[in-house]
Amino acid sequence: MAPEERAETAGLLRIFERRFLAARALRSFPWQSLEEKLRCSPESEQLLLDILQKTVRHPVCTRHPPSNKYTQSFVLELIKKHEAVHTEPSDELYEALTEVLTAEESTRCHRSYVLPSGAVVTLSESTAIVSHGTTGLVTWDAALYLAEWAIENPATFAHRTVLELGSGAGLTGLAICKSCRPRAYIFSDCHSRVLRQLRENVGLNGFSLQPEPAADTHTPLVTVAHLDWDAATAPELAAFQPDVIIAADVLYCPDVTRSLVEVLRRLSACSGGRTPEVYVAFTMRNPDTYRLFTTELDGAEIGWETVPPHTRKLFPYEGCSETSILRLTL
Repeated sequence: MAPEERAETAGLLRIFERRFLAARALRSFPWQSLEEKLRCSPESEQLLLDILQKTVRHPVCTRHPPSNKYTQSFVLELIKKHEAVHTEPSDELYEALTEVLTAEESTRCHRSYVLPSGAVVTLSESTAIVSHGTTGLVTWDAALYLAEWAIENPATFAHRTVLELGSGAGLTGLAICKSCRPRAYIFSDCHSRVLRQLRENVGLNGFSLQPEPAADTHTPLVTVAHLDWDAATAPELAAFQPDVIIAADVLYCPDVTRSLVEVLRRLSACSGGRTPEVYVAFTMRNPDTYRLFTTELDGAEIGWETVPPHTRKLFPYEGCSETSILRLTL
């Protein structure tokens, strides 16, 4: 195989691996490119088996698999591509299909994201977008966008205390903890089910929720806090003392937007003289919600500016809508 062809094959395998680990929609996979390569390559069957090893049989997926329904659909698509160019069925592909067909379905699934260092963030998530009355049990695009920006700007978080508002499944915080060396990281949310999942995901990624710092100075002190923006007392807010505050995809209705601005104002008042940096990432779904947010910020005398878009897309997500980050000045 020529060097150019090897590089092309390696790139195709990488795309399949990262999209499958993150359980992205099957329509987003480069199926047409795969089919073209299968038709012109003498090693087409081996390519399909290599994809199987990089996806369904990947060590991360073996330990923390996507949903059975998703894996089943993926393997069926691989079988379809195989049968389009081969007359004999593939024993390995059918064995993989049998394994997933006999596995027990669950309301939980896993998504995994590969960081530039090669480390992996794995999340246990709900298979439904809305579950237990909340959307916080799945990862949204703004969390991925903010994580990418953080990885490009590690100095913003290095050796500092970070408070995340509305942490959801925990992707952004776990990426920062593994890539940016914060001194301490505080995940927070107000929904009991989300908090339970957050604690699970923190442990799943090798972090301990201990009251004392870890012996390894590169490992941040990680905590998961219940934080109701409307009900939190001044002493509760003052205890955080963050250097950096972040939030992703928390601008989705007027009441929540107003509560976010108010809790930011109260955190500033409780900061003990320090002025935390604040970054809020959001996907522009409703321009009226964005305008309300900036109007409320102006009314609270909180300065804001748009952060320039980052240049490197690390994670496989659709990015169909505009996603941005605002830097706030408390």
